[in-house]
Amino acid sequence: MSLGTLSVETDTEGYLVNPEDWDEAIAEQLADGENLNLQDEHWQVLRFMRDYYEAHQVAADARFTIKFMAEQMGHGRAARNHLFQLFPYGYVQQACKIAGMKRPRGWSTG
Repeated sequence: MSLGTLSVETDTEGYLVNPEDWDEAIAEQLADGENLNLQDEHWQVLRFMRDYYEAHQVAADARFTIKFMAEQMGHGRAARNHLFQLFPYGYVQQACKIAGMKRPRGWSTG
């Protein structure tokens, strides 16, 4: 898949085949494809997801991202709902895709 002037390999659903190809410019292109305009809170979530991936070599389950939002971003009990406000088509469908993760297989979507 060609993303604007960038060329990265994606699967048939638009997820990066190699998460190491990700950078913020690619995230912007992926977000454009999802009709999302990334704001500061999006970037905080995406950077958490990338940091988690770097540390664990696996995509963060939604519950870890929700915990991060609750504790570090100050959303408390409303964190889950806020995650889905930021990424209205869902954690796997949008957040994981834009964060450059491979398509997650059958785990909690939050």
